[in-house]
Amino acid sequence: MHIDPPSKTDQGPASQFTGDVYLTPIHPTQEGSRLRISLVRFTPGARTHWHSHANGQTLFVTDGIGLVVSRDRKSREWTVIVIKPGDSIWTHAKRSTGTAEPPTQ
Repeated sequence: MHIDPPSKTDQGPASQFTGDVYLTPIHPTQEGSRLRISLVRFTPGARTHWHSHANGQTLFVTDGIGLVVSRDRKSREWTVIVIKPGDSIWTHAKRSTGTAEPPTQ
């Protein structure tokens, strides 16, 4: 058994977020694994830039209400989902996601 000490909370980089976003690692990526778990806190109006995850992503909402926007790369269809505490969302690897304004392309 191994108990990790509490991780330091850092402000999310402006290259990935708009507004004040705070990241606290819960389980850092370890050698041979792609799993990374972080607590991400968004202040009102903050959002992520448009992005995708090569292996998909799971989000679990603990507080507040937000929007997740997704676009299927093949069909180019948009999906907007309202998320609230207790929701668990899986974003597929074939979709781009974000809470920022979608690109015009």
